[in-house]
Amino acid sequence: MTPLHIDAACLVVVKPAGLLSVPGRGAHLQDCLSARVQAIYADALVVHRLDMATSGLLLFARGAAAQRSLSQAFAQREVHKRYVAVVHGRMAQDQGEIDLPLMADWPNRPMQKVDMARGKPSLTRYRVLAFDAGANTTRVLVEPVTGRAHQLRVHLLAIGHPMLGDALYAPPPVLAMANRLLLHAESLAFRHPTNGSMIALTCGVPF
Repeated sequence: MTPLHIDAACLVVVKPAGLLSVPGRGAHLQDCLSARVQAIYADALVVHRLDMATSGLLLFARGAAAQRSLSQAFAQREVHKRYVAVVHGRMAQDQGEIDLPLMADWPNRPMQKVDMARGKPSLTRYRVLAFDAGANTTRVLVEPVTGRAHQLRVHLLAIGHPMLGDALYAPPPVLAMANRLLLHAESLAFRHPTNGSMIALTCGVPF
């Protein structure tokens, strides 16, 4: 595993779709990106996660001090992430914001849902990249301003555009349009936890 970026305080690697970010419950769920990274870089510590079905850039701290600094940057929304997704249908606007509160759908965990009364404030920005008329799909750049579980998937679903290959939220015909969830963490920008310099990374979209 070759990091896209590595220094004494942090490293960034690309997570493939279908691999957990961190261990799950049970012996069969111990293989994950954090374990693979820590087998090579013993001081690597988790800062954030991607859903198992999502691919793309994942940042690790090296040591507890860097982890505290980077975790605080995430909490204060100082880390900028952008994703590329392919959704069903043609979006009505070329760009916009989805401002809908989200919460856990407890009877259907791990699913999340929009709940106007009890949900936590959640904001996603989006910009259309391309529309495929033949397939009736839209490639869209999405930026989560907040970081709720499944935020991008649920927000786009809520405005009528489920992601292709989404086993949790897409209706069966849309699920069948791709052999994986078409969601990829394409870019990541953050301040270095030690010297404060800006690090901005991108990785190619595999779909």
